[in-house]
Amino acid sequence: MSIVHSSLIDAPIELVFEWHGRPGAFTRLSPPWQPIRIVEEATSLSDGRAVLRLPGGMRWVAQHDPSGYDPPRAFVDELISFPLRSVVPWRHQHQFSSSEGATVVTDRLTTPVPARLLRPMFVYRHRQLADDLAAQKWALDRGATPSTVAVTGASGLIGGALVAFLSTAGHRVIRLVRHAPQRPDERQWSPDDPAGDLLADVDAVVHLAGAGIAGRFNQEHKQAIYDSRIGPTRRLAELAAQGGPRVLVTASAVGFYGADRGDEILTEASGRGDGFLAEVVADWEQATAPAADGGLRVVQIRTGIVQSPRGGTLRLLYPLFAAGLGGRLGSGRQWLPWIGIDDLVDIYQRALFDDALSGPLNAVAPAPVRNLDYTRTLARVLHRPAVFPVPGFGPQLLLGREGARELAEASQRATPQRLVELDHPFRHPQLEGALRHLLGHDPGGAAP
Repeated sequence: MSIVHSSLIDAPIELVFEWHGRPGAFTRLSPPWQPIRIVEEATSLSDGRAVLRLPGGMRWVAQHDPSGYDPPRAFVDELISFPLRSVVPWRHQHQFSSSEGATVVTDRLTTPVPARLLRPMFVYRHRQLADDLAAQKWALDRGATPSTVAVTGASGLIGGALVAFLSTAGHRVIRLVRHAPQRPDERQWSPDDPAGDLLADVDAVVHLAGAGIAGRFNQEHKQAIYDSRIGPTRRLAELAAQGGPRVLVTASAVGFYGADRGDEILTEASGRGDGFLAEVVADWEQATAPAADGGLRVVQIRTGIVQSPRGGTLRLLYPLFAAGLGGRLGSGRQWLPWIGIDDLVDIYQRALFDDALSGPLNAVAPAPVRNLDYTRTLARVLHRPAVFPVPGFGPQLLLGREGARELAEASQRATPQRLVELDHPFRHPQLEGALRHLLGHDPGGAAP
């Protein structure tokens, strides 16, 4: 059985082919709803191999076939791992043809797996390819040049997506890790005492590392949240100020505005709110001051609720709603300042290369929704009911009263005013479109 899926990508064939051969391409094209982990990406489209880990620990090894390598027109990979290859034969031809400056991308897959099960994957891959290339072109058109970017927190949800995106754009990414380096693109980083040469030959720094916020808000957990952010950020900013990088982009959060500001529209000009997280974020952003004082352009990304089935709240909600067990939280009137993972990656790219940006930046979609609307939208995308509301005391049992108020029950009607003023292009400005793409329910993925 052969499955064929084609689409027109608005980029020249040489660039599209080259993009597929760069580190991070496989990561960017892997559907996030699939329970698969990438162990190793192929280092060559000619004869490299990629290794995936499937549920249950089984390995999927895809070997590239030199006989099918014809740059920039084609490359081929084939499943070789036993016993999967005897159960699911799989030969994937990636074909490219030029069309008036654009590229027709065709996936031709020979396998017994029914087409209706695979169509959403190809729709996702082609949409992701087109959107990534468009976003990277947007930056190039505005003067972005190949740069060396150091990233902390590179293995996290946001860091993993950003590193892959920057790598496919042709940038060199250095992962700042706490363990001894295990690969050529890693440097060891001690948050309490970073080495003086840590940022040697680095053009820009993205600082994402910090202890997870989710958890019961006891004193120990709150101290870990605070200590993992303020001190390390200040020391990294002081090191950057000594010379080398031209820009520092740090993670921040809409928690700056407090747990509940009612229906107030919150922009970057809005004042700080009350509560523990508002205090943490304010001190976190202030910790970047040494870099700004040293002449670096500094951007603090006040991130909303990131949407990805690979992590965050959507990872928790997805199985519940897929089983028909989802529903609103409490009254459902809380404002949810959401952002799709790929739009967030685009915002980080803009912060890195747009000299017009400095200071706090709300990384949220232009259309915040209430919790009730969010749950209804998620249920509609998954074709499930949403009739099991979570009572208010539920989150308190897990997070404590303070944690429930600042996390599960938080309500912030944050908007990306600065990005809107700059006519920033959002891939998914509306929630339903974002969820359909991320969960494989794009209308274009329906079986023919």
